[in-house]
Amino acid sequence: MAQALGEDLAQPGELQDDSSSLGSDSELSGPGPYRQADRYGFIGGSAAEPGPGHPPADLIRQREMKWVEMTSHWEKTMSRRYKKVKMQCRKGIPSALRARCWPLLCGAHVCQKNSPGTYQNLAEAPGDPQWMETIGRDLHRQFPLHEMFVSPQGHGQQGLLQVLKAYTLYRPEQGYCQAQGPVAAVLLMHLPPEEAFWCLVQICEVYLPGYYGPHMEAVRLDAEVFMALLRRLLPRVHKHLQKVGVGPLLYLPEWFLCLFARSLPFPTVLRVWDAFLSEGVKVLFRVGLTLVRLALGTTEQRLACPGLLETLGALRSIPPAQLQEEVFMPQVHGVALSEQDLQREIKAQLAQLPASASEPPPRPQARLPGAPAIFEAQQLAGTRGSPRPEVPRIVVQPPEEPRPPRRKPQTRGKTFHGLLTRSRGPPIESPTRSHRSSTSFLDTRF
Repeated sequence: MAQALGEDLAQPGELQDDSSSLGSDSELSGPGPYRQADRYGFIGGSAAEPGPGHPPADLIRQREMKWVEMTSHWEKTMSRRYKKVKMQCRKGIPSALRARCWPLLCGAHVCQKNSPGTYQNLAEAPGDPQWMETIGRDLHRQFPLHEMFVSPQGHGQQGLLQVLKAYTLYRPEQGYCQAQGPVAAVLLMHLPPEEAFWCLVQICEVYLPGYYGPHMEAVRLDAEVFMALLRRLLPRVHKHLQKVGVGPLLYLPEWFLCLFARSLPFPTVLRVWDAFLSEGVKVLFRVGLTLVRLALGTTEQRLACPGLLETLGALRSIPPAQLQEEVFMPQVHGVALSEQDLQREIKAQLAQLPASASEPPPRPQARLPGAPAIFEAQQLAGTRGSPRPEVPRIVVQPPEEPRPPRRKPQTRGKTFHGLLTRSRGPPIESPTRSHRSSTSFLDTRF
C-alpha cells in the first residue's frame, strides 16, 4: 500500500491539459464557430493529438488485433482467458473497439439478444410527464462542449432523451436519477441508442444496484465502506477529514454515481470505464482512494486546508497534469484493495448500518463483481432457460431362456497322442490295456 499510495508521485513534465473535456454546468452552452473538435469530439479540447505518454500507433494496432481475436471467440475467451482480458482492459481498450467491447464486457449484448424489440417499444411509447420534464431540463447540461450535444435538436440530445425515457419506462419503480445523464451520454458517444440503453441497464442493475433508485441506499453503504478503507489505508487523511467535518457524502456521490465522468479528464474517464466494466465496483473505490491521496496525501496539503470549504476545494481541484491517464491509471491499479477486502469491509459496515423504517436495506449481494461474474450468471441463466434436452428412453427387454451350461470335455488321464488321433477322425476302439506294453508316442515311427 505504501508503494501504491505513497508520498511520491511521478509527474512527467509538459503533459497536456484535457480539463476542457470535462462536462459540467459551469461550461459554456455552446462553442464558437472557429473552434475545432478534438479526437474525442469535444469542441476546443486539447486532446486533438496524442500526448507524450500516449502509446505509439504500432502498439495500438497490436492491441486492436488482440481485441479482435478475443471478441471473435468471446465465450471461449471469458471461460479460459479472462486474465488476458483484464490485463488488456487495464492497458486501455482501443478507441475504435470500445463500441464492440463494452457491451460484451457488461453483458448488454445478451440482454439485447434476449429482449428483441423491447427498446423500440419503449422508445416509441409516451413517457411519464413528470420524468420527461425533469429529463428535458438536464439535457443541455450533459457535456455541452461535445459536438453531439451542442444542439438541442441534434441526434445527441434527442438520443439521450430517448434512452433516459426508455429506462424510466423499463423500471418505473426507480424512475430517473440526474446522475444517469452523464453516464448515458458517455455511452451514446460510443454506441447506438439501443446498445447504450442496455449498457445503462446493466450498470444500474448489475454493477451498481441501489445507486439510482429513489432512496440510493447503496450509496450510503458504500460511503461508510469508503471511510473505513480510508481509516485503514490513509489514516492521516482520514483523521484530517474527520477533524474538518468532511463526510464522504459531500464528495463521493458525484464521483461514484457519475462514474467520474465529471471529475476526470475524458481520456482518463474512458480508461476508468474500461477497468470498471471488467473488474467491477472495486475500481471506483481505487480511483476514489487515489484522488484523496493526490489531494490530501502530504502534510503541506493538509495544512493548506484548515476548514471544510478548503478541503472540498482541494478534492475538486487536483492539477490536471496528475490526472493524465498514463500517470494516473498505474496508481489506481496499484492500490492494495482486492475484491475479498472490499467484500469483507462491506459485510462489516452493513452490520453496523442502522436500520431505517423509511428506506429499504442495501442489498450488496445483488452486485456482481465485474465481467466474469456477469458472464457466469448469464451462462447459468441461459442454461436454465433453454429447453430441456430429451432424455433417451431405456428399453428393457425380457430375459432370454437360460441355456444349458456348456460341459467341459473330460481330458483327465488321456495322452496327447490320443487327443491327436481323436481330432483326425471318428473315435477308434482300443483294446483293453492290462499292462503297460503299448507303444508310446516316442516309439512311433513315421
